[in-house]
Amino acid sequence: MIDINIAFVVQIVNILLLMVILNFFLYRPIRKVLSERNAELTGAREKTAAVDKEVQEKMALYESRLREVKSKASDEKSAMLKVARQEEAVILDKARGEATNSLNAIKSKVAKEAADAKLMLKEQALSLSREISEKVLGRSL
Repeated sequence: MIDINIAFVVQIVNILLLMVILNFFLYRPIRKVLSERNAELTGAREKTAAVDKEVQEKMALYESRLREVKSKASDEKSAMLKVARQEEAVILDKARGEATNSLNAIKSKVAKEAADAKLMLKEQALSLSREISEKVLGRSL
């Protein structure tokens, strides 16, 4: 069995004294370092979460602005296409009018030239027929 004597009491006091000394010099600093490290990790996690949230907000803002810009660009493109089509129609109408006027002028010129040629041919035919008649008859008409 165990004898309880002074040596046992001294050993218990030594153990308690060792526990107090180890607690003061070893366990408390380790716990302090661990708690500081834990606080740092928690702070880093919170900071990471805040940065992640900020990045998500900025991405959402960027995407919404991008959609707005694309929509605005699409609207401007549609407006420009509409104006271009109107200008094209005006230019085509003007070109058609000029072509029609030019064609009418050419037709009238050709008609005038044809009438002049017809008149000239008629005169030449009369002159030739007179000459032929004079030669055939042998006298002047």
